Amino acid sequence: MAWPLTIGKIGGTAIKVHLTFFLFLLWIGFSAWQQHGAAGARDSLAFIVLLFACIVLHEFGHILTARHFGIETPEVTLLPIGGVASMRRMPDKPSQELAVAFAGPMVNVLIAAMLLLVLGKIELGNAARIGDAHASLLGRLAMANIFLVIFNLIPAFPMDGGRVLRSMLAMKLGAAKATRIAASIGQGFAFVLGFLGLFGNPLLLFIAIFVYVAAAGEAQFMAVHETVRGLSVADAMETRFVALPMAARISDAVETPLATGQQEFPVVDAFGKPIGLLAREDILSALKDHDRQAEIAAFMRVPVTAMSVDTPLESALDTLHREGASALCVTDRDGVLAGLLTRQNLAEIMMIKSLRPIGSSRELRPAKSAIYRHSEEAQHHARTGKR
Repeated sequence: MAWPLTIGKIGGTAIKVHLTFFLFLLWIGFSAWQQHGAAGARDSLAFIVLLFACIVLHEFGHILTARHFGIETPEVTLLPIGGVASMRRMPDKPSQELAVAFAGPMVNVLIAAMLLLVLGKIELGNAARIGDAHASLLGRLAMANIFLVIFNLIPAFPMDGGRVLRSMLAMKLGAAKATRIAASIGQGFAFVLGFLGLFGNPLLLFIAIFVYVAAAGEAQFMAVHETVRGLSVADAMETRFVALPMAARISDAVETPLATGQQEFPVVDAFGKPIGLLAREDILSALKDHDRQAEIAAFMRVPVTAMSVDTPLESALDTLHREGASALCVTDRDGVLAGLLTRQNLAEIMMIKSLRPIGSSRELRPAKSAIYRHSEEAQHHARTGKR
């Protein structure tokens, strides 16, 4: 079974459950059974399942608010420590991020208010009995939602409170500096949690590791996006590469990696439009198991992801990350292959900009050159030293 198991879909967002969540349920059920028998195990599992249903509603508070700003969320994953919504991108404006961040906790406030209304009273004692299987189920659930609100609004990234802090700082300091500050606070909070976890609470250690890694990852993610902000795909694409015709055979393709340092090879039709992509491993696999005269079209990866030369580089970065692709084909306004964008291109762009501030995107743009259409031509240029 895959680590994240899809259990359903709501409004275009897949709900996934990580394998560790099921292990967490087994641990909760077994512990409760040892202490309180079958009835205690049943009540404890019911509480955990209902609590995570509240967490899903919390995440959909974020998701629906983000959707209002045109941001799609393809999936939300449940982990033992909560839920993680994977949005296509972050909101463009700090005020939008502020609204998205607040939406989740406000859902928990509403749930807690409805449960307390049903109970007809507030029993603060339930706050200390959240883990007691014999206490009121609805009372514990109401207190748990209040705890979720308080915990999530701690101003430490990546909690909602950290996102609120970042959005407020971004209004004055800009997104990059605001993210660094919020991430640093989040990592400091992670150290505090980890220290407390050393005194007999392994769950706090687990949460501390998650918070630290998530904060560092978000800071790096924002740094990358700030680096490519304002650039287009044309500014970073590779224009010296080999493109194979769809009628090429394995015998033609296998010589291409030897003549170039290229890792990905676009396959084009008679009009020069990309129809597929071949990676080095695809060529070697085809050579191993098939006749050398077989056409490469049978082994290329389809459909091919193509972007216009005018596409913002940020969008291309998101696509590479989302699809797990190693390369994107870049086309001109007529759909003809104009370049190739790879992770290596992006790494080089970020390295250049980190070493020297770039005043104009033209300084990053590689020199234009003809696209090699056939491996024979590529070998000729490689032998003569021309690129």
